[in-house]
Amino acid sequence: MSATRYGDYAKDVSGWFLGMTGAQLAPVSVAGVPALIAFNAQAWAALLLCLLVWTLLVAALLVPISGRSAGRWVADLWLFSLGRALGWTVFGSRAAAGTAEDLSEADLPGVLAGVRTHDGPPFGQTFTRPVIVQNCAARTWAAVARIAHPGIGLAEPGERDRMGAGLAELCEIAARTELVDVVALQVRTVPDDGAERAAWERSHARRDAPAVASQVNALLGATLTPAAVRSEAFVTVVVGERRIARAAKESGGGIDGRARVLHGVMAEIEGALRGAVGCTAVSWLDSAGLAAAVRTGFAPGDRGQLIAADLTSGGVDGRAPATGVPMGAAGPTQALAEVRHYVHDAWASVTDTILLPDSGAVLGALAPVLVPATPGERRSVTVFLAPLPLDRATRLVGREDMSATTGNELRARMGFRQRARQRRDTERIGTADEKLAAGRALVRPAVAACVTVPATWPIAEHGRRLDAAVRAAGFVPLRLDLAQDSGFAAAAIPLGIGLPDRRGRR
Repeated sequence: MSATRYGDYAKDVSGWFLGMTGAQLAPVSVAGVPALIAFNAQAWAALLLCLLVWTLLVAALLVPISGRSAGRWVADLWLFSLGRALGWTVFGSRAAAGTAEDLSEADLPGVLAGVRTHDGPPFGQTFTRPVIVQNCAARTWAAVARIAHPGIGLAEPGERDRMGAGLAELCEIAARTELVDVVALQVRTVPDDGAERAAWERSHARRDAPAVASQVNALLGATLTPAAVRSEAFVTVVVGERRIARAAKESGGGIDGRARVLHGVMAEIEGALRGAVGCTAVSWLDSAGLAAAVRTGFAPGDRGQLIAADLTSGGVDGRAPATGVPMGAAGPTQALAEVRHYVHDAWASVTDTILLPDSGAVLGALAPVLVPATPGERRSVTVFLAPLPLDRATRLVGREDMSATTGNELRARMGFRQRARQRRDTERIGTADEKLAAGRALVRPAVAACVTVPATWPIAEHGRRLDAAVRAAGFVPLRLDLAQDSGFAAAAIPLGIGLPDRRGRR
């Protein structure tokens, strides 16, 4: 497999017995005991009833419906209804209510409510102070960087292979640190508000310019600016408290100690990004930069005002305007989580998870998902890469090997022919075992895509267009029903939140 094609992946959770996990196998086995008792007693009517109940239970536990089993759908719907009845799906900011005491403290909805930000110690040769993001609920620490990359659309095949190998090297470096939980790569295509162009025109306009030239320039700006888009990319490095606690204690403890340990990880990640990955710029965000990134995530239309204020920060008539936005006002003033979409201020969003195809994915295949369907639409895609420690990866591959071997032997004894997909899975497990033995990393990936439009637009139609774009790229979309607020936070807000933990291992 080339560096630009990714296909060595499997299910996130693979059962150790015929594809069933222990939580699934136990109730299925227990529910089958009454049927065996009825069969032994030759009570045929009771046997038929027990088999019917057992079949319904198996279907509810094992048959997926839009990514979840029937039992999981019932539980999630009940929890969503409970949250709506208690008012948990509605958010109102403290700044809008006039009750905010400290505007430097983050005030965000939903799964972002546990986020706190801290100014870390100086970092790098320029002695900047990147903000340290603390997630009290997930017990993690993170740092966010804005990156610039030339893209791979016009890259030569050799350069594209080098970039793909550089991304794999980035994951291996993150795994070798034994500190990184998740590396999140986020790309947002936002409508061009024309703020930079307007500032350039003001500084380069000539009073003696021909009237026709000025008229043509104004016409081009009015026609092309609404259809133009601007891309911005972020990298978020997330470190778990369990992994960083001992190293932070050796570095002085407290927030500064954790920031110093995180600075070492940031330097390694930055080296990989500037190296083989091919990034031309990597700048770790301070408090003002992160607040602007979060605010433009919730309200894309506010970017023009923020950029215009920054460009005119020199002041007019000796008076400097107020620039930026405090972290306490970076979130929405109001938000409402619906079943199939999420409403935040004057905007509405639909989020899909993207399922990887069985045939593999080519590097850059997600590019069509980022193309807006209509002017004024914002698209966001976040790729989560969670490198697994070597011992845990070895156990996972060993469990998959045992499950595949058991299934193949049972099918052979029952006289069933081995299918192509089963042969491919067996080969994939063997390949993964060889790569682990060679020192490669096992990574747990996840992808979330989001479309954001004004709340007055038909959000259901734009959600269908997002689904169509995902299918056109060769992937399978899966709408995050009943969890649109969490999906939006994962896909559009660069805070590293979105990939669920597995059994509290952070």
